[in-house]
Amino acid sequence: MTGPGADTTLRGLSDRLWTAVIGRDEPAALRLVAAAADAGADAETREALLLDVVAGVQHRVGREWAANRISVAEEHAASAITDRVIATLAEHPVPPPGRPGRGRVTVACVDGEWHALPARFLAELLTLRGWRVDFLGARTPTPQLIAHLHRTNPAAVLLSASIPTHLPTAHHAVTAVQSLGIPVMVGGAAFAADGRYARLIQADAWAPDARAAADLLAQGLTGHRARQRQQIDDLPHLADQEYTFIRQSRTGLVRQSLAAMEDRWPAMRSYTPAQRERTAEDLAHIVDFLATALYVDDAALFTAFTTWTADILTARRVPVGSLRLGLAILADQLHDYPRALGFLKTATDTLPTMPTDSDPGITA
Repeated sequence: MTGPGADTTLRGLSDRLWTAVIGRDEPAALRLVAAAADAGADAETREALLLDVVAGVQHRVGREWAANRISVAEEHAASAITDRVIATLAEHPVPPPGRPGRGRVTVACVDGEWHALPARFLAELLTLRGWRVDFLGARTPTPQLIAHLHRTNPAAVLLSASIPTHLPTAHHAVTAVQSLGIPVMVGGAAFAADGRYARLIQADAWAPDARAAADLLAQGLTGHRARQRQQIDDLPHLADQEYTFIRQSRTGLVRQSLAAMEDRWPAMRSYTPAQRERTAEDLAHIVDFLATALYVDDAALFTAFTTWTADILTARRVPVGSLRLGLAILADQLHDYPRALGFLKTATDTLPTMPTDSDPGITA
Protein backbone atom coordinates (compact mmCIF):
# COMPACT_ATOMS: atom_id res chain seq x y z
CA MET A 1 0.00 0.00 0.00
CA THR A 2 2.90 2.31 -0.82
CA GLY A 3 3.61 4.34 -3.95
CA PRO A 4 1.80 7.13 -5.84
CA GLY A 5 -1.64 5.60 -5.50
CA ALA A 6 -1.34 4.73 -1.83
CA ASP A 7 -3.14 7.81 -0.51
CA THR A 8 -6.09 7.23 -2.84
CA THR A 9 -6.22 3.58 -1.85
CA LEU A 10 -6.16 4.45 1.85
CA ARG A 11 -8.88 7.08 1.46
CA GLY A 12 -11.09 4.64 -0.38
CA LEU A 13 -10.52 1.97 2.24
CA SER A 14 -11.22 4.49 5.01
CA ASP A 15 -14.52 5.43 3.42
CA ARG A 16 -15.59 1.81 3.06
CA LEU A 17 -14.53 0.99 6.61
CA TRP A 18 -16.43 4.03 7.91
CA THR A 19 -19.58 2.87 6.13
CA ALA A 20 -19.27 -0.59 7.69
CA VAL A 21 -18.44 0.70 11.18
CA ILE A 22 -21.14 3.34 11.36
CA GLY A 23 -23.62 0.88 9.86
CA ARG A 24 -22.76 -1.57 12.66
CA ASP A 25 -21.76 -4.16 10.07
CA GLU A 26 -18.95 -5.85 11.95
CA PRO A 27 -18.48 -8.77 9.51
CA ALA A 28 -18.02 -6.33 6.62
CA ALA A 29 -15.53 -4.25 8.61
CA LEU A 30 -13.50 -7.33 9.53
CA ARG A 31 -13.50 -8.59 5.93
CA LEU A 32 -12.28 -5.23 4.62
CA VAL A 33 -9.37 -5.02 7.02
CA ALA A 34 -8.41 -8.68 6.68
CA ALA A 35 -8.34 -8.35 2.88
CA ALA A 36 -6.23 -5.19 3.09
CA ALA A 37 -3.83 -6.89 5.50
CA ASP A 38 -3.46 -9.87 3.17
CA ALA A 39 -2.88 -7.60 0.16
CA GLY A 40 0.00 -5.76 1.82
CA ALA A 41 1.68 -7.83 4.49
CA ASP A 42 4.80 -5.73 5.15
CA ALA A 43 5.17 -3.78 8.39
CA GLU A 44 5.03 -0.37 6.71
CA THR A 45 1.70 -1.19 5.10
CA ARG A 46 0.39 -2.55 8.36
CA GLU A 47 1.30 0.72 10.12
CA ALA A 48 -0.58 2.73 7.51
CA LEU A 49 -3.57 0.43 7.78
CA LEU A 50 -3.57 0.64 11.56
CA LEU A 51 -3.00 4.37 12.01
CA ASP A 52 -4.21 6.04 8.82
CA VAL A 53 -7.25 3.89 8.20
CA VAL A 54 -8.50 2.28 11.41
CA ALA A 55 -7.45 5.03 13.82
CA GLY A 56 -8.64 7.63 11.32
CA VAL A 57 -12.09 6.08 11.27
CA GLN A 58 -12.19 6.05 15.07
CA HIS A 59 -11.27 9.75 15.20
CA ARG A 60 -14.15 10.41 12.82
CA VAL A 61 -16.49 8.54 15.17
CA GLY A 62 -15.53 10.94 17.95
CA ARG A 63 -16.07 14.00 15.78
CA GLU A 64 -19.48 12.79 14.67
CA TRP A 65 -20.57 12.21 18.26
CA ALA A 66 -19.41 15.67 19.33
CA ALA A 67 -21.39 17.22 16.48
CA ASN A 68 -24.49 15.26 17.60
CA ARG A 69 -24.68 13.42 14.29
CA ILE A 70 -24.47 10.03 15.99
CA SER A 71 -25.76 8.94 19.39
CA VAL A 72 -23.82 7.69 22.39
CA ALA A 73 -25.05 4.16 21.62
CA GLU A 74 -23.83 4.43 18.03
CA GLU A 75 -20.46 5.73 19.23
CA HIS A 76 -20.11 2.80 21.64
CA ALA A 77 -21.09 0.30 18.94
CA ALA A 78 -18.60 1.80 16.49
CA SER A 79 -15.81 1.75 19.08
CA ALA A 80 -16.52 -1.90 19.87
CA ILE A 81 -16.20 -2.77 16.19
CA THR A 82 -12.94 -0.81 15.99
CA ASP A 83 -11.61 -2.89 18.88
CA ARG A 84 -12.45 -6.08 17.00
CA VAL A 85 -10.83 -4.69 13.84
CA ILE A 86 -7.58 -4.08 15.74
CA ALA A 87 -7.72 -7.65 17.03
CA THR A 88 -8.15 -8.91 13.48
CA LEU A 89 -5.09 -6.99 12.36
CA ALA A 90 -3.08 -8.38 15.28
CA GLU A 91 -4.01 -11.91 14.25
CA HIS A 92 -2.57 -11.42 10.76
CA PRO A 93 1.16 -12.24 10.82
CA VAL A 94 3.66 -9.81 9.35
CA PRO A 95 7.23 -10.45 8.29
CA PRO A 96 9.90 -9.56 10.90
CA PRO A 97 10.36 -5.77 10.97
CA GLY A 98 13.97 -6.02 9.87
CA ARG A 99 15.13 -4.70 13.23
CA PRO A 100 16.54 -6.62 16.17
CA GLY A 101 14.28 -7.18 19.16
CA ARG A 102 14.04 -3.89 20.96
CA GLY A 103 13.26 -5.09 24.44
CA ARG A 104 10.21 -4.97 26.64
CA VAL A 105 7.88 -2.03 27.33
CA THR A 106 4.62 -1.59 29.22
CA VAL A 107 1.68 0.33 27.76
CA ALA A 108 -1.28 1.20 29.99
CA CYS A 109 -4.05 3.70 30.64
CA VAL A 110 -3.88 5.54 33.95
CA ASP A 111 -6.31 4.54 36.66
CA GLY A 112 -9.82 5.77 35.84
CA GLU A 113 -9.12 6.22 32.12
CA TRP A 114 -11.46 3.95 30.18
CA HIS A 115 -10.59 5.23 26.67
CA ALA A 116 -8.33 2.29 25.89
CA LEU A 117 -8.22 2.51 22.09
CA PRO A 118 -5.45 5.16 21.82
CA ALA A 119 -3.20 3.05 24.03
CA ARG A 120 -4.09 -0.07 22.10
CA PHE A 121 -3.19 1.55 18.78
CA LEU A 122 0.19 2.43 20.30
CA ALA A 123 0.72 -1.07 21.67
CA GLU A 124 0.04 -2.62 18.25
CA LEU A 125 2.36 -0.15 16.53
CA LEU A 126 5.20 -0.87 18.94
CA THR A 127 4.69 -4.59 18.40
CA LEU A 128 4.99 -4.02 14.65
CA ARG A 129 8.25 -2.17 15.25
CA GLY A 130 9.82 -5.04 17.11
CA TRP A 131 9.10 -4.31 20.78
CA ARG A 132 7.81 -6.86 23.24
CA VAL A 133 4.74 -5.09 24.61
CA ASP A 134 2.79 -5.72 27.79
CA PHE A 135 -0.53 -3.96 27.17
CA LEU A 136 -2.39 -3.57 30.47
CA GLY A 137 -5.50 -1.92 29.04
CA ALA A 138 -7.89 0.62 30.53
CA ARG A 139 -8.08 1.88 34.13
CA THR A 140 -4.84 0.35 35.39
CA PRO A 141 -4.56 0.90 39.16
CA THR A 142 -1.18 2.36 40.02
CA PRO A 143 -0.36 -0.26 42.70
CA GLN A 144 -1.04 -3.03 40.17
CA LEU A 145 1.07 -1.24 37.56
CA ILE A 146 3.97 -1.01 40.01
CA ALA A 147 3.62 -4.68 40.96
CA HIS A 148 3.75 -5.61 37.26
CA LEU A 149 6.88 -3.50 36.75
CA HIS A 150 8.63 -5.19 39.67
CA ARG A 151 8.04 -8.53 37.92
CA THR A 152 8.96 -7.48 34.37
CA ASN A 153 11.47 -4.58 34.65
CA PRO A 154 10.65 -3.04 31.24
CA ALA A 155 12.84 -0.56 29.39
CA ALA A 156 10.08 2.06 29.57
CA VAL A 157 6.47 2.65 30.55
CA LEU A 158 4.05 4.47 28.25
CA LEU A 159 0.94 5.88 29.93
CA SER A 160 -2.18 7.13 28.17
CA ALA A 161 -4.85 9.56 29.40
CA SER A 162 -7.55 11.16 27.28
CA ILE A 163 -9.54 13.05 29.93
CA PRO A 164 -7.78 15.93 31.75
CA THR A 165 -9.49 15.08 35.04
CA HIS A 166 -7.14 12.09 35.22
CA LEU A 167 -4.04 14.31 35.40
CA PRO A 168 -3.67 14.00 39.20
CA THR A 169 -3.80 10.21 38.89
CA ALA A 170 -1.37 10.32 35.97
CA HIS A 171 1.00 12.43 38.06
CA HIS A 172 0.88 9.89 40.87
CA ALA A 173 1.54 7.05 38.43
CA VAL A 174 4.47 8.88 36.81
CA THR A 175 6.18 9.59 40.14
CA ALA A 176 5.59 6.01 41.31
CA VAL A 177 7.13 4.50 38.15
CA GLN A 178 10.05 6.92 38.17
CA SER A 179 10.82 5.94 41.78
CA LEU A 180 11.75 2.53 40.34
CA GLY A 181 14.22 4.12 37.95
CA ILE A 182 12.07 3.33 34.90
CA PRO A 183 11.51 6.16 32.38
CA VAL A 184 7.92 7.18 31.61
CA MET A 185 6.47 8.57 28.41
CA VAL A 186 2.93 9.98 28.46
CA GLY A 187 0.47 10.79 25.73
CA GLY A 188 -3.16 11.51 25.05
CA ALA A 189 -5.46 14.51 24.95
CA ALA A 190 -5.28 14.95 28.73
CA PHE A 191 -1.75 16.34 28.47
CA ALA A 192 -2.78 19.15 26.03
CA ALA A 193 -1.93 19.50 22.38
CA ASP A 194 1.51 20.89 23.21
CA GLY A 195 2.30 18.48 26.05
CA ARG A 196 2.42 21.23 28.69
CA TYR A 197 0.92 19.07 31.44
CA ALA A 198 3.36 16.26 30.71
CA ARG A 199 6.19 18.69 31.39
CA LEU A 200 4.43 20.05 34.47
CA ILE A 201 4.26 16.63 36.12
CA GLN A 202 7.83 15.92 35.00
CA ALA A 203 7.21 12.92 32.79
CA ASP A 204 10.40 11.84 31.04
CA ALA A 205 8.86 12.26 27.58
CA TRP A 206 5.63 13.21 25.83
CA ALA A 207 4.42 12.35 22.35
CA PRO A 208 1.51 13.87 20.39
CA ASP A 209 0.63 10.63 18.61
CA ALA A 210 1.52 6.97 18.27
CA ARG A 211 4.11 7.40 15.52
CA ALA A 212 5.91 10.12 17.45
CA ALA A 213 5.87 7.93 20.56
CA ALA A 214 7.38 4.99 18.70
CA ASP A 215 10.08 7.22 17.18
CA LEU A 216 10.99 8.72 20.56
CA LEU A 217 11.12 5.31 22.17
CA ALA A 218 13.47 4.07 19.44
CA GLN A 219 15.84 6.93 20.23
CA GLY A 220 15.95 5.87 23.88
CA LEU A 221 14.49 7.51 26.99
CA THR A 222 16.49 8.98 29.83
CA GLY A 223 14.71 8.57 33.14
CA HIS A 224 14.76 10.49 36.38
CA ARG A 225 17.06 9.16 39.04
CA ALA A 226 15.16 6.74 41.27
CA ARG A 227 13.88 8.76 44.20
CA GLN A 228 10.70 9.25 46.14
CA ARG A 229 8.95 12.56 45.61
CA GLN A 230 5.50 13.89 46.37
CA GLN A 231 3.16 15.59 43.94
CA ILE A 232 3.45 18.87 45.84
CA ASP A 233 7.21 18.82 45.12
CA ASP A 234 6.35 19.39 41.45
CA LEU A 235 3.32 21.63 42.08
CA PRO A 236 3.98 23.93 45.06
CA HIS A 237 0.75 25.88 44.44
CA LEU A 238 -1.14 22.91 45.90
CA ALA A 239 -0.12 24.25 49.31
CA ASP A 240 -3.12 26.62 49.24
CA GLN A 241 -5.40 23.56 49.62
CA GLU A 242 -7.96 24.81 47.06
CA TYR A 243 -7.63 21.68 44.97
CA THR A 244 -7.85 19.46 48.05
CA PHE A 245 -10.94 21.22 49.39
CA ILE A 246 -12.86 21.04 46.12
CA ARG A 247 -11.98 17.39 45.54
CA GLN A 248 -13.02 16.42 49.06
CA SER A 249 -16.19 18.58 48.93
CA ARG A 250 -17.28 17.36 45.48
CA THR A 251 -20.45 15.56 46.61
CA GLY A 252 -21.60 18.46 48.77
CA LEU A 253 -20.86 21.05 46.08
CA VAL A 254 -22.91 19.14 43.51
CA ARG A 255 -25.80 18.63 45.92
CA GLN A 256 -25.88 22.28 46.96
CA SER A 257 -25.57 23.46 43.35
CA LEU A 258 -28.49 21.27 42.31
CA ALA A 259 -30.65 22.70 45.08
CA ALA A 260 -29.65 26.25 44.18
CA MET A 261 -30.57 25.67 40.55
CA GLU A 262 -34.05 24.60 41.59
CA ASP A 263 -34.45 27.79 43.65
CA ARG A 264 -33.21 30.08 40.89
CA TRP A 265 -34.96 28.28 38.05
CA PRO A 266 -38.28 26.88 39.36
CA ALA A 267 -39.09 25.07 36.11
CA MET A 268 -36.43 22.56 37.07
CA ARG A 269 -38.69 21.25 39.83
CA SER A 270 -40.70 19.43 37.17
CA TYR A 271 -37.68 17.45 36.03
CA THR A 272 -37.94 13.68 35.88
CA PRO A 273 -35.54 11.65 38.05
CA ALA A 274 -33.50 10.84 34.95
CA GLN A 275 -33.18 14.52 34.02
CA ARG A 276 -32.13 15.42 37.56
CA GLU A 277 -29.53 12.65 37.52
CA ARG A 278 -28.06 13.87 34.26
CA THR A 279 -27.97 17.45 35.50
CA ALA A 280 -26.18 16.31 38.65
CA GLU A 281 -23.67 14.42 36.50
CA ASP A 282 -22.96 17.53 34.46
CA LEU A 283 -22.49 19.62 37.59
CA ALA A 284 -20.06 16.98 38.83
CA HIS A 285 -18.08 17.29 35.58
CA ILE A 286 -17.84 21.05 36.12
CA VAL A 287 -16.51 20.52 39.66
CA ASP A 288 -14.06 17.85 38.48
CA PHE A 289 -12.60 20.03 35.71
CA LEU A 290 -12.37 23.03 38.02
CA ALA A 291 -10.47 20.92 40.55
CA THR A 292 -8.10 19.66 37.84
CA ALA A 293 -7.46 23.20 36.60
CA LEU A 294 -6.55 24.13 40.18
CA TYR A 295 -4.26 21.09 40.36
CA VAL A 296 -2.23 22.22 37.35
CA ASP A 297 -2.84 25.93 38.11
CA ASP A 298 -4.06 26.66 34.60
CA ALA A 299 -7.33 28.49 33.96
CA ALA A 300 -7.03 27.53 30.28
CA LEU A 301 -7.81 23.90 31.12
CA PHE A 302 -11.13 24.83 32.70
CA THR A 303 -11.94 27.36 30.00
CA ALA A 304 -11.29 24.78 27.28
CA PHE A 305 -13.70 22.43 29.04
CA THR A 306 -16.48 25.02 29.39
CA THR A 307 -16.03 26.13 25.77
CA TRP A 308 -16.24 22.51 24.61
CA THR A 309 -19.31 21.97 26.81
CA ALA A 310 -20.97 25.06 25.32
CA ASP A 311 -20.36 23.66 21.82
CA ILE A 312 -21.81 20.29 22.82
CA LEU A 313 -24.88 21.98 24.34
CA THR A 314 -25.37 24.14 21.26
CA ALA A 315 -25.19 21.11 18.99
CA ARG A 316 -27.93 19.52 21.11
CA ARG A 317 -30.03 22.72 21.22
CA VAL A 318 -29.57 23.18 24.94
CA PRO A 319 -29.23 26.83 26.06
CA VAL A 320 -25.71 27.90 26.98
CA GLY A 321 -27.28 30.15 29.61
CA SER A 322 -27.79 27.04 31.72
CA LEU A 323 -24.03 26.54 31.84
CA ARG A 324 -23.56 30.15 32.90
CA LEU A 325 -26.01 29.58 35.75
CA GLY A 326 -24.12 26.51 36.91
CA LEU A 327 -20.83 28.43 36.99
CA ALA A 328 -22.41 31.33 38.87
CA ILE A 329 -23.90 29.03 41.51
CA LEU A 330 -20.57 27.30 41.99
CA ALA A 331 -18.84 30.66 42.38
CA ASP A 332 -21.29 31.56 45.15
CA GLN A 333 -20.21 28.47 47.07
CA LEU A 334 -16.49 29.07 46.54
CA HIS A 335 -16.31 32.74 47.52
CA ASP A 336 -13.39 32.07 49.89
CA TYR A 337 -11.18 30.48 47.22
CA PRO A 338 -9.51 33.14 45.03
CA ARG A 339 -7.91 30.84 42.45
CA ALA A 340 -11.18 29.00 41.91
CA LEU A 341 -13.13 32.26 41.60
CA GLY A 342 -10.64 33.58 39.07
CA PHE A 343 -10.92 30.43 36.95
CA LEU A 344 -14.73 30.55 37.09
CA LYS A 345 -14.79 34.18 36.02
CA THR A 346 -12.37 33.59 33.16
CA ALA A 347 -14.46 30.68 31.90
CA THR A 348 -17.73 32.61 32.21
CA ASP A 349 -16.31 35.58 30.32
CA THR A 350 -15.43 33.37 27.35
CA LEU A 351 -18.95 31.93 26.98
CA PRO A 352 -21.20 33.45 24.33
CA THR A 353 -23.67 35.97 25.72
CA MET A 354 -27.27 35.16 24.91
CA PRO A 355 -30.67 35.26 26.61
CA THR A 356 -31.22 32.39 29.03
CA ASP A 357 -33.85 29.91 28.03
CA SER A 358 -36.71 29.04 30.38
CA ASP A 359 -35.36 25.49 30.69
CA PRO A 360 -32.53 25.31 33.28
CA GLY A 361 -31.27 21.90 32.20
CA ILE A 362 -27.53 21.70 31.76
CA THR A 363 -27.89 18.44 29.91
CA ALA A 364 -29.33 17.53 26.55
